[in-house]
Amino acid sequence: MAFLSSRRRRARLFLELDDAALSRLLKSSQATASKGAIATTDLYMAQISRLLDQSRADWDRRTHQLSVLAYRLSESHGPRAWATREPHNASALVLSAWAQLERGRSRGRLEDAAGIADSCLRAAELAPEDPTPWVVLLGLSRLERRGQPEVFGLWNEALTRDRWNREAHLSMLRYLGPEEMGSRIQVLDFVDAVRARTPSNAPCAATELTAQVLQYHSVLSLGGVEALLARNHWSQASAAQALDRAAHTWAQPGFFHHAAALADLNLLAYALMAAERRGEARPVFEAINGTVAAWPWNVGGDPVSEFEKARIRSGAGV
Repeated sequence: MAFLSSRRRRARLFLELDDAALSRLLKSSQATASKGAIATTDLYMAQISRLLDQSRADWDRRTHQLSVLAYRLSESHGPRAWATREPHNASALVLSAWAQLERGRSRGRLEDAAGIADSCLRAAELAPEDPTPWVVLLGLSRLERRGQPEVFGLWNEALTRDRWNREAHLSMLRYLGPEEMGSRIQVLDFVDAVRARTPSNAPCAATELTAQVLQYHSVLSLGGVEALLARNHWSQASAAQALDRAAHTWAQPGFFHHAAALADLNLLAYALMAAERRGEARPVFEAINGTVAAWPWNVGGDPVSEFEKARIRSGAGV
C-alpha cells in the first residue's frame, strides 16, 4: 500500500481504494455507461479481462478487484454478456456470478441462484487454484441462509487456495453473527481461532476489530439509553485489547501490503473515534489521507461527511 503525503487531502469515497489500475478502469466505466453502445461495452469488458489477467498471481488483489467491479457492475448487462460469449473464461464467469449476487443483495432477492452457483463451479473447474469462485459461493450460501456444515465447507475451499483471504473471513464473521445464522458466542470463538493463527499484518487481520465494530453497532441499534452508553463498549477488555493491537501497528508505513489496507485503516480510525481515543486516531487519518471506505462510516450517515467530521474532531491535518 502506498501511503500518500501527510498534506491533508479532501475526503472522497474510493471503492477502489489505492488501486491505480482499477481506478482508471472505473473511470473508463463511467464513459462507457454514458455511451451505452454494445461495442463500447465489449471494449470495457476486454479491459477488465486484461486487468484480471494481470492480478491472477495475486489472489488478494484479484479478490478486491472482482468485488469492486461486481458491485459497480451489478446492474449492468456487461458481465453476463461477457460470460455468455466466453463460457470457458473463469474471470468472466466469476464476475458475472458476483455481479448477480450483488444485485440480489441490493434487491433482497436472487433472480437465479442456481445459475450463480453453476457459473462459480464451472469457474472452479477452469481455474482450480483460484479462491474467488468459492468466495462468491460463500456469499451465495449466506444469502440463502444455508446450514453451517455447507458454509464451512465453502469457507475451507476458499482458504485452501488463499489462506488469509480477507473477503472470505469477513463473510464468515457476518454469517456466524446473531443477525444471520449464528450467535455472539460463535463469533467470539471464530475470532479467537482466527487471531491465534493469523499474522498481524495478514489481509484478514481486521477480522477481530470488525467483530468489535459490529458488536458496537448492535448496541447503537438498540436506541435509547443503551445507544447513549454505547461508547462504553470500547472500555471492555476484549474491545480495548483489539483496538490496542491495531492502533499500535496498523498505521505504520509498510506494515500492511494487502489491497484493502486503506479500508482497514478506515475501520481503525472509526473505532478509535468511537472510543474517544482522538490522539491515536490522528496518525491513522493522516495515513488514510482522504481515501474514504463506505463502511463503517455509512452507519452514521453519508460516509464522506461522517469521515470528515471525525477527522476534524481528531485534529488530523488542521
